[in-house]
Amino acid sequence: MTLLDDFLIRAALAGIGVALAAAPLGCFVVWRRMAYFGDATAHASILGVALALSFDVSVFAGVLATALAMATTVSALAGRGYAMDTLLGVLAHSSLAFGLVAVSFLQGVRIDLMAYLFGDILAVGRADLAVIWGGAALVLGLLWWRWSALLTATLNPDLAHAAGIDPRREQMVLTIALALVVAVAIKVVGVLLIAAMLLIPAAAARPFAATPERMAAIAALLGMLAAVGGLQLAFTLDTPAGPSIVCLAAALFAASSLAGLLLQHRRG
Repeated sequence: MTLLDDFLIRAALAGIGVALAAAPLGCFVVWRRMAYFGDATAHASILGVALALSFDVSVFAGVLATALAMATTVSALAGRGYAMDTLLGVLAHSSLAFGLVAVSFLQGVRIDLMAYLFGDILAVGRADLAVIWGGAALVLGLLWWRWSALLTATLNPDLAHAAGIDPRREQMVLTIALALVVAVAIKVVGVLLIAAMLLIPAAAARPFAATPERMAAIAALLGMLAAVGGLQLAFTLDTPAGPSIVCLAAALFAASSLAGLLLQHRRG
């Protein structure tokens, strides 16, 4: 018997893999105020699940393709007559609704919709682990490769232009990374909670980070703590695993916010 034969070990490794990919990327989501962007991309993935099952292809491939399509559509339509929050709200909710309707038309296919909406981390298999860690490695590699350019384009687009960096290209890099995270995270925390794993660890890391790199590292640590601790909570209290992970992440955010306020009070 190997370690990977234990479903809790597989679940913990899956949660750690998703946290490693989602938390550093979430820092850019926080810095760029792209919370709705991540939400819209995640919501579109249900349509990807329906399309993948309809055409008998990998769910990962279907979700990745749909998430990429949603993200590129939003990037293309941004600033063309609609406020960004309005555009994202329309696309997020309509894509989720179309996905749910499409799932209802599937004949002869058994689908656990709750697992896709809220995740089913305890059912993660060896093949899922390979996909999750492969996707996480791609996301981290992409961020490491483009870190300086992404950071410059995020902090000051004019400076990026002056340095020969195209902000729209860097936006596309973030779009691809976001689609990858959504595709690997759907099995762990589900469509409705993916945005939480992107945002909450990054937001919790903010009060303790003097540099962008430190914020990304702290966010990754907090994300991993939330994943492993949330699994332990779910096992102890007999609660759903995906929501338990997000609940612990929210508790960490509340604690970090309180600690940040105390630090500010002492300095003041």
